[in-house]
Amino acid sequence: MGQALYRKYRSKSLSEIVGQEHIITTLQNALKKGSISHAYLFTGPRGTGKTSIARILAHEINELGYSGEPHIDIIEIDAASNRRIDEIRDLRDKVHIAPTSSKYKVYIIDEVHMLTKEAFNALLKTLEEPPAHVIFILATTESHKLPETIISRTQRFTFKSIDPAKAVKHLREISDKEGYKISDEALELIAESGDGGLRDSVGLLDQISSQGGKIEADDVRAMLGVAPAQMIKMLYEATLNGKPKDILDILQTVQERGYEPSLIAKQLMHFVRTQVLDGSPDAAVLTDLLGLLIEVPASSDPFAKLEVILLGVNLGRVSNVQASVSAPTPQIAEAQSEKPAKPIPAKVEPAVVTAVEKSAQPDAVVTDNFDEAWANVLSAVKKQYNTLYGVLRMADPALDGDTVTLSCQYPFHQKRLKENKNRQILADLLTAQLGRPVAVDCVVNKAADAAPAKAAAQQPTELPALDTISNIFGATEVLES
Repeated sequence: MGQALYRKYRSKSLSEIVGQEHIITTLQNALKKGSISHAYLFTGPRGTGKTSIARILAHEINELGYSGEPHIDIIEIDAASNRRIDEIRDLRDKVHIAPTSSKYKVYIIDEVHMLTKEAFNALLKTLEEPPAHVIFILATTESHKLPETIISRTQRFTFKSIDPAKAVKHLREISDKEGYKISDEALELIAESGDGGLRDSVGLLDQISSQGGKIEADDVRAMLGVAPAQMIKMLYEATLNGKPKDILDILQTVQERGYEPSLIAKQLMHFVRTQVLDGSPDAAVLTDLLGLLIEVPASSDPFAKLEVILLGVNLGRVSNVQASVSAPTPQIAEAQSEKPAKPIPAKVEPAVVTAVEKSAQPDAVVTDNFDEAWANVLSAVKKQYNTLYGVLRMADPALDGDTVTLSCQYPFHQKRLKENKNRQILADLLTAQLGRPVAVDCVVNKAADAAPAKAAAQQPTELPALDTISNIFGATEVLES
C-alpha cells in the first residue's frame, strides 16, 4: 500500500514550510534566542500548515529531529473528540508529571474551539499557572469561538491562505519527483481547488495521478465536477447582456451535466471578481451580484437560488433600460391618472384561502376573465414568495374546466411548481380569484423550443426588447431594479 502524497511530502523542518514565511521567521528567531513561550495559538484556514508547524516546533523546542513519528513527551489532543471537561481535567492532573526524556512536555490541542465552556475554564486555570516544563500549542480554524481569556494568555500566530503561485510551484516539485506528466494549467486548477489550503491540493494531485498518462486541465475539471471556463463566461454574458432564456438554457445544460450549483456560483464569483478588478463599467452591478452569489451554497435549494439571482440581475438591468425609454410624459401620466378606476362588484362571495398568508392575497375580486385572474395571482405571489414567483412567471397557464394547467419548458421548473405547498398556494389564490374551487396541474411542454446552450455564445450587444421578454415570460411586467 503506497503512502499518501500529503504524508510523504509533509514538511520535516520549519524551513520546508510553504507559504507561511512571516511565521517561520519569527519562530526561528525565538528558537535561536531561547525565548520560548509557555503557550502558542495558531489560527487560520484549514490545510495551511498549523498542525505541521505545531509538531515541528514541539520537536525543535526539545532539540529533537522530526521524523514524522510521535514522541512520548509530545501529546496531541483532538478537541473535537475530547471536548468535555473530564478530558481537560485529566490533562490538568497530568501536566505536573515531568517529561520522560525531553526538556519540555508539549501539548498540541487541535480544533481547540470545540471545547465546551466548562473545559475552557479548566484549561484556563492551567494556562494561568503552567508548570515550567509544559508548553501548550493550540490550533483552530475558528478563533472567534475562543474565549478572550484564553487568547490573551497565548502568543498568537495567524496563518494565511497559500498563495496560488507558491502552491503551483510546490505541486510541480512533487509531480517532477513522482514522474507525473501534468500540464501547468492542470496544476493551476488543482491549486485553485485547494482554496488556499496546500494539503487539499496535494491530496487532489494524489487522487488524479492514479489515472495515469498525461493529465490535462479537462481531466481535473471532470474530476472536480466544475464547468468549463467557456460555460462560465457564457453564463456571465447572458446575465449581463443576454436574454433570460439564454440563462435558462445554460442552467439547463449545467443541470443535465451534473455540475454542482454551489461550484458554478463559486466559479462565477471568481470570474465576476476578475471583471471588477479589470475595471468593468458594470462594477456596481457586479458587486451586488457577488454579494448574492455568496448565498447560493447555504441555500436549501442552491440551483433555484442561483437561477433566481441571475434572472433577477438580468431583468433588473432590462427594467432600468425600459424605465428610461418608456416612461410616460407628464401629459400622458396626467391623462392616465384621470381614468376612472375599474368598478369592483358590490357583492363578492367569500373564498376559503388556507395556505396563503393575508399579505400575499390579491384584492378580493371574482372574475370570469382568466387572464385577469392570472395577472392578479402573479402579483400576489410576487409580494410574498419571490422564489416561487421567479419560476411561476415562466409558466404558460391554461384553464380547462376546474383545472389550471401550468406548462413549463424545463423539468426543474415543473418539479418546483408541483411541490404540494406551492400547488396549494396557487390553488387557493386561483380559487379566490375565480370564485370556484380550482385544481392546479404542472406539465413539461415538450414541444417548446429548447435552444441549445451554445446559442448563448452569440450574445446580442443590445439589451433585449421588452416584447421579446414578454414572449418568453408570458407577461409584460418587468422586475423592479
